[in-house]
Amino acid sequence: MAFFMHLNREEYTEFISGCGAAIINVGITFPINKTIFRQMLHGVGLRNAASQLKNEGFSTLYRGIYPPLFQKTISTSLMFGTYDVIQKSLLDSNLNCRLSKVIAALVAGTTEATLTPFERVQTLLQDNHYNKNFLNMRHAIKVIATDYSVSEFYRGLTPILLRNGPSNISFFLLREAANSYIVIPPSVWTGYKLFKEFLTGAFIGALNSALFYPCNVIKVHMQSNLGGPFKSIKEAAIEIYQERGNRVSCFYRGVHMNYTRAFVSWGVINVVYENLKCFLKNN
Repeated sequence: MAFFMHLNREEYTEFISGCGAAIINVGITFPINKTIFRQMLHGVGLRNAASQLKNEGFSTLYRGIYPPLFQKTISTSLMFGTYDVIQKSLLDSNLNCRLSKVIAALVAGTTEATLTPFERVQTLLQDNHYNKNFLNMRHAIKVIATDYSVSEFYRGLTPILLRNGPSNISFFLLREAANSYIVIPPSVWTGYKLFKEFLTGAFIGALNSALFYPCNVIKVHMQSNLGGPFKSIKEAAIEIYQERGNRVSCFYRGVHMNYTRAFVSWGVINVVYENLKCFLKNN
């Protein structure tokens, strides 16, 4: 609380802009994300995963949206806001500019990992094996809190940490490079500016999603279990490898759909973030 009390208006704008961008993004891309989740969990093709959702009906299509909505909203807000605050603090202490950006991105990613319980509950709600076990997010949280230990909410934390920090570093450094090399004069048509913002976020997001996809596959495999011993990343990776035909390619089942989703998702996030930030700063 003390941290937020010392933020200035410009720093608050970073948090709010990230929050707004996430809300719009989740609403648009959730059905795509759920299809990818089924591919990760069951190792099936796109048609099979889409068929599962179709057979379950529209009434369950948005089942599980609240955890990612809350998680992504807070996460994206922390991602942009924490990065901005930490970076400025490090620069003020005369730390090297590039190093400041790397440390700020790493801290922002680690901070986002505190939201692991949302990803944990989302996994259980999207897994069709638990359709009859949990009514909604609130019920799932209550069951886990009552029948299991608090640590159950943090199952799969390690792959999330390995994903968040490095992907944030990649995103912010590549985004800054793109903004430096592709400069659009104020007089240029607004639509062109929006197109540039969309493509910048889209291509970086798609690249990161492909690079760190195996981390998500391992995370989903670990979090699909409820109760019992916790598996290490190594144990989970070996299980996936053996269950899916002893092929490394099994860790990339669903990657095409995932980077397509990320392309749209991060394109939307970057456009909304940039324009919402501009609007808030000018009003």
